[in-house]
Amino acid sequence: MRGKRTRTGAALALGALAVTGFALAPTAVAVTPDTATITADCGTFGGGAATLTATQDGTAATITLTSSAITAPLALAQDSIASTLTLAKAGGGSTAFSGTKNPAMAAGDPVTVGPLDGTVASGDSLEAFGGSLRMTVFGITITCTASAPQSPGPFVFD
Repeated sequence: MRGKRTRTGAALALGALAVTGFALAPTAVAVTPDTATITADCGTFGGGAATLTATQDGTAATITLTSSAITAPLALAQDSIASTLTLAKAGGGSTAFSGTKNPAMAAGDPVTVGPLDGTVASGDSLEAFGGSLRMTVFGITITCTASAPQSPGPFVFD
């Protein structure tokens, strides 16, 4: 009887350890690369280097754009910019990421929009070059395009 309890206790401890190890294991990055840079041209609103950061959870994906070269034309409240980032899909077509997420920004602050939500399929290869970012602020639409392919390459979703 005593041996049976010891084995049961050891099995429970081993199971708990395995579950703890699984819960603490780092999650796999599903999109590669998870960060890319582009040079954006926003017409009369400026332009320059911008960073795109992508995440994925199954078919749900998000992209956040940050740029110190593109600045807020005036003070903006949190979640006040309606944004749609359209990325060109390898082989044709496009995928849109949209939302109204942004931090509060003072006039002249670097622009950050996102995370913008989108839907992807396994194997999707998405590129900013050939797509656009449309931001609507106080009824004014600002359109930015990438002037060259993103670096280090397109986002490939798992």
